[in-house]
Amino acid sequence: MKSQRLRRPEPVRVARVACAVIVVGVCSLLLATLAAQDRPLPDFDTFVTQVKKHLATDEERQSGYMFIERRTEQKLDAAGRLTDETVSTFEVYPGLPGQDRYRRLIEEHGKPVPPETLARRDRDRQKEVESYARRISTSSEREKETRQREKDRQEYRAAIDDLFRVYDIRMVRRELREGHDTIFFTLMPKPGAKPQTDDGQMMQHFKARAWISESDYELVRVEIEVLDDVSIGWGLLARVHKGTVGTYQRRKVNNEVWLPEQVTWTASARVLLLKQMRLRGMADYSGYRKFSVDTSTTYASPPR
Repeated sequence: MKSQRLRRPEPVRVARVACAVIVVGVCSLLLATLAAQDRPLPDFDTFVTQVKKHLATDEERQSGYMFIERRTEQKLDAAGRLTDETVSTFEVYPGLPGQDRYRRLIEEHGKPVPPETLARRDRDRQKEVESYARRISTSSEREKETRQREKDRQEYRAAIDDLFRVYDIRMVRRELREGHDTIFFTLMPKPGAKPQTDDGQMMQHFKARAWISESDYELVRVEIEVLDDVSIGWGLLARVHKGTVGTYQRRKVNNEVWLPEQVTWTASARVLLLKQMRLRGMADYSGYRKFSVDTSTTYASPPR
């Protein structure tokens, strides 16, 4: 009588196949990482020049989109325990020239804003838009608006120049982030730097780590940390303490433009010289749509 070979139990065979797949995957990833590191890093000056060009137009490119913002803000006690939390959802639209983006609150504390409240706020916004249209109906006002926008652009470009004036920027290595090859940089304030803008003055109190898309020269992620206490409004409004941290993450939307995906912050501050506060928060951005005069002015419902 022929002996029969015992068949290996099915779960064991599946486990062995899974292990083999994992090993192959890890080996492939390691080989790809090693190959990437073997490639020389880009020329620093050439790469940074391209990055600077993209930073200089960032705000204007982002202003052409509407999107959903979900903001979570938390207050903590001295032991780090949660004492209060607010969650709000906004539809965000390009603002009128010279104004910040228009943020239309549609959900608060997990509950939709009542339709009558939305309707009232929409009427108020419509009045603002109509008032602006009347104000710029004359050529002198339009020229004034044009001069102001150019002034804003110049101030933004000056702040970008200060970024490279204030920081000692080091190109460190190549890293894979969100499926993109990025170049990792460190930024430390230079001793004795002489910034020429208010933004540059503020930069001196922060250090940063940044990841830049190698192919697009676009910021993918930045992490910042406060190096010493920072006064706001000469210390009368607030004082942000050393150790406050924040992150800013971007993603490529529709394979055409890099836009914000998430911002996080953890901060300790004293407000109005009296109240000590510990704060933590996060803002998520989604549902990007190009905005034009033909774009629907509202979303059907906030995406989940």
